[in-house]
Amino acid sequence: MKKTRLMSCVLFAAFFIAFALAGCEEDEIYRIDAPSDLQARIDSVAAAKAGIDTGDTTYIDIATAIVGAEDYSSAWWTAFSDYFTIPSNKLLHLEFINHNGGSVNNWNNWNVAVVNNVADREGEGYAEYFVLRSDAFGWGNTDFDLGLVAQDYPVIEGSDPEEVDWNLFRTTMDGAYVSLEIDHSVTGNVYVTATVEGTNGIEMVMTYNQPVSAADDINAFLVMDASYVEMETAYLLPSNVSVVVDYNPVSIAVTGAPATVEIGNENFWGSAVATVTYEDGSSTEVDSTDISFNVVPDMTTLGEKTVVVAYSKTKLGEFTQAVSTYYNLEVTNSVVSMDVTTMPDITSYYFYNTDPIVFNTKGLVVTATYSDATTGVISNENLQFGTITAAAGAQTAEVSYVGSSSTVTTTVPLTLTQGIDQVGLTDMTTPWWSDFSDDYTVASGSSTTIKMYCYSNGLNSYHSPSTILRKADGTENGVVRMDNFGWGTGYEGIATATSDWNWDVFAANISGSYIEITVTNNGDDTADIRYDVTYANGDTHFQEYTGIAVDSADLNAALVLEGAYLVIVE
Repeated sequence: MKKTRLMSCVLFAAFFIAFALAGCEEDEIYRIDAPSDLQARIDSVAAAKAGIDTGDTTYIDIATAIVGAEDYSSAWWTAFSDYFTIPSNKLLHLEFINHNGGSVNNWNNWNVAVVNNVADREGEGYAEYFVLRSDAFGWGNTDFDLGLVAQDYPVIEGSDPEEVDWNLFRTTMDGAYVSLEIDHSVTGNVYVTATVEGTNGIEMVMTYNQPVSAADDINAFLVMDASYVEMETAYLLPSNVSVVVDYNPVSIAVTGAPATVEIGNENFWGSAVATVTYEDGSSTEVDSTDISFNVVPDMTTLGEKTVVVAYSKTKLGEFTQAVSTYYNLEVTNSVVSMDVTTMPDITSYYFYNTDPIVFNTKGLVVTATYSDATTGVISNENLQFGTITAAAGAQTAEVSYVGSSSTVTTTVPLTLTQGIDQVGLTDMTTPWWSDFSDDYTVASGSSTTIKMYCYSNGLNSYHSPSTILRKADGTENGVVRMDNFGWGTGYEGIATATSDWNWDVFAANISGSYIEITVTNNGDDTADIRYDVTYANGDTHFQEYTGIAVDSADLNAALVLEGAYLVIVE
């Protein structure tokens, strides 16, 4: 099975309010006519399952036979199946028919939540192990690992690398018969297997596993989002898993290690993080106490040092052959002063509210003078940065170096200008589909341009503004991102996207960009959207979408984002 990394769904990034607002966006509902042999196939699946009955089968009465509104109006986290309790060493088997009404969203299908033994979603102590969507996406506690979600969904023929054919996925899911197994092993792991039989004859399988309590019961329930399911049967069987397969480590990587350390300071690890990857493709951060240092640097002499790091435990914590890596650092004299020798890329900030502004250090070079009068560049990883006061005019960002005996500081001069509005949180933690601009009405035959500055955490290309086209009543025509991606009834298979991005540096250059988004209502029930972007370093790029199907007599545009914020200036 293929390991899944979903770009399109990360947009939806996994947040509850996002789903609630995106849950009912169909302009037209259709159903797929079931083939004449569907019931025979359903009976065949049921017969096959009955064949594994060991005599220990415990059938469960289903109180909620239809989960979700049949008109597809159920918003996210409002329509739930029964709670199904799964004791340790038991496997829950569910069968149901899934309906999405021809939705254009992958997530408008069944979803399953696996939670602790508190049988009340509003109860004290309730906690989720994970929520898994049928489109091979999900989120959960610290043990959740999206890299362990595997699927064999149909792919677009000839795509390289292979890309899931989400149009065919959604068609297959409408009216599909689903067998969902959740196996609560005594080993302290849960294994999920979902087998989907579409009315078009396509079968799809998705699997996932992660640690849960071995001793306590766990609970599971289905969650709908602009979709519904018809529950067919539910029963418990003995677990199929008595022993967990263990995996050896295959590599280790170190990030955040100090580039320089003052002489006399023996802490050569600092705030570094070690991440180990195992044979099954999963990765996890490991505690520094489990790391061995095969080469320990001499911190009493000046110069470049090498640190060799090793880790020798399996995924389950058994000792095995070690994997290793190394990093270099320089032992220096103590720092007595610092100067900013190259200003950061962003020296002018725009703000709207009074929240402190995160200082973007990209491009900043700080040179230290040491106790022996020599000089050298201090890596930004070894510096600490203060936030910027949100007030118009001249401001500064404080830069500090914490040495073994003293702290040395300097400042970076900046200029701040107040904008007229803001979309998103200033600390750049904005979840997807949680904060929106005002609606901008775009009259037939006219254009509207929104001017703004974008500040992004730079982690992903979609941590940048997206534009929604919709009617006054909220009915959506389409959503298009700044990074050459879109969806919606007026977009898919209709619109054309063009751009001139350099994808290698796109995400890293978003923050501080000046962006003009122009929405043109062509007056013929189509609309165009153009992003004109000027990076902080002066480079210019564009993103354009043409031919989006809209109602020219009723067209509004709005902005939304995640992992970033916008200051609108005009």
